[in-house]
Amino acid sequence: MERTIVTGQAITVQRLTPDSTALDAINRVIESAVLGWDLAERVKRLVLPSYRYTPLDVQHLSFAVARDRHDDIVGVASWEEADAVDSPQIGAALVLHGLFVAPRHQGRGIGSLLVDEVVKVAAANGYDALLVKAQRDAQGFFASRGFRSLPLGDAAHDYAHRLWRPVQQPRHQPHNADPHR
Repeated sequence: MERTIVTGQAITVQRLTPDSTALDAINRVIESAVLGWDLAERVKRLVLPSYRYTPLDVQHLSFAVARDRHDDIVGVASWEEADAVDSPQIGAALVLHGLFVAPRHQGRGIGSLLVDEVVKVAAANGYDALLVKAQRDAQGFFASRGFRSLPLGDAAHDYAHRLWRPVQQPRHQPHNADPHR
C-alpha cells in the first residue's frame, strides 16, 4: 500500500476483496455520495439500492478503496472486464463500474487516485483502454483525466455518456532503464 498526501490528508489506496465489514463501509460511502447528487430526493431514494454492492458483486468485480489516516474508507472504485460489444472501437478494456468518494472528501484528488489505480491494473494486465459509463454530471471529471466520449452507435443499446481513455503500456524498456524501479 502506498500512502499519498492529498490536500493535506494522508490517503492510502489499496486493492481488496471486500469482506462484509468493508462492504458495509463501501456502501456507506456510496450512499453518502448518491445522496449528495443534484437530483430530487425521491429519485435518489429510488436509485440508491441499484448502486449498493452485494456479496454477489464482490464475486464479479474488482475493488480499490481509499482510506484516510484513521483507516476509514472514504472512496471506492470497482471494475471488471468490458464486454466486447461495449468496446469494439477501443479494443480490450476494463469498465469502471463505480467511482464514489464521500462528499466531505470530494475535490481533494481521491477520485483521481482511484482512477489512476484502475489504469495501473489495466496496463499491468494488457488492456488497451479504460471505459466508463458516467453520470452526466461526472463527464467533466472524467474529461479532465483524459477520457474521451465514445460516439453513440446504437441508441437502443449504447449508454449515452460512455467515455474512454487509452492505457499507455510501455512496449519495451530502454537499455539503460532500471528494471527494479
